[in-house]
Amino acid sequence: MNFPLFIAKTINNNSDTTRKVSKPAIRIATAGVAIGLAVMILSVSIVLGFKHSIRNKVIGFGSHITVADFAALQSTEQYPIEITDSFCTAIKKVKGVKHVQRFANTQGILKTEDDFLGVMLKGVGPEFDTTFIHQSMVEGAIPNFSDKKSQQKILISKTIADKLKLKLGQKLFAYFVNDQGVRTRKFTIAGIYETNLKQFDSQICFTDLYTANKLNGWQPSQCSGAELTVDDFNRLDFTALNVLKKVKGTQDHYGSTYSAATVTELNPQIFSWLDLMDLNVWIILALMVSVAGVTMISGLLIIILERTQMIGLMKALGAKNRQIRHIFLWFSTFIIGKGLIIGNVLGLGLILLQRYTGLVSIDPKIYYVDTVPVEINLPLILALNLATLLICLFVLIAPSYLISHIHPAKSMQYE
Repeated sequence: MNFPLFIAKTINNNSDTTRKVSKPAIRIATAGVAIGLAVMILSVSIVLGFKHSIRNKVIGFGSHITVADFAALQSTEQYPIEITDSFCTAIKKVKGVKHVQRFANTQGILKTEDDFLGVMLKGVGPEFDTTFIHQSMVEGAIPNFSDKKSQQKILISKTIADKLKLKLGQKLFAYFVNDQGVRTRKFTIAGIYETNLKQFDSQICFTDLYTANKLNGWQPSQCSGAELTVDDFNRLDFTALNVLKKVKGTQDHYGSTYSAATVTELNPQIFSWLDLMDLNVWIILALMVSVAGVTMISGLLIIILERTQMIGLMKALGAKNRQIRHIFLWFSTFIIGKGLIIGNVLGLGLILLQRYTGLVSIDPKIYYVDTVPVEINLPLILALNLATLLICLFVLIAPSYLISHIHPAKSMQYE
């Protein structure tokens, strides 16, 4: 039988109401652990949800990896590159690549009777993955984009629609200026989307690949590049390296040089900003663990002082200091465990409430999302529980050594 564990269970199950000091101390210690863990779970879940929401929106406008002309990846200028069916098939065989789609960008001006606005027209083909745009649609529908003929249809953002006072189904003129001169196209608004990512919503419109290609004056096999989706974002750099090895230094029939870049390389400001959030999480975790540790130390000291006579009696009966320390560490484990259970119920409960109801809303113009995003990461939550338990027990080791200073004769002289 484990003697320290048995005594600790006995003390923990004791409902002695005469101890007016230790009971509140235990409740405060339990509450400190519970609140600390709940705040840590909420913080981690919200930051993960926010980071992944913004990341998915940035990827939704492009891809995980972009294969394009080397010069185009280094500047804002448009340089065409040949993307054939055989090239797409070869890229799909690269380990980690999930999907490949072509695109062609061209800059233009949308013009109404009262106003005009410069935009980036993105042409996409029939292989375009519409999942992200479909989730962001406000009105209308996504047309069947083609690389063989023009449907003269366009998808615009709600931001652009509000600025130009446009409505679904309305026709408008677009003007494009390049080496071929000024070209005019008349589009019909097929749909309106909204992602709340202002940097993209204020610029990007979608149309078919054929139209964008013709406006640029490129050959049918040419486009701005290919967008690649990967199976696992955590292995993005590894997959990008394999893609780069496949295409680096290769030239097409028109002399353009292939190269590749990841979404983090093409949007460094956004991803650097998202990485800064990790620092905030570490600060919150440190503060909450400190609060839990301090409350546990205070509670243990009060419990030891109130159990001085019991400690003296056990010493007189032959119990060693190490055994008594283990008794109170086991007792602290029960308190911490109860706090962890309450903290998990509280933290996960609030996360699930927010996830399924969107109870807490925020300004999308500032935070790019309209409700607080949350994400449940069970391995990370388990790691937080284990770390909280171990750290709290570790900081209790030093206070438990006070037991060695308790003398049996002095502690029991007023018994």
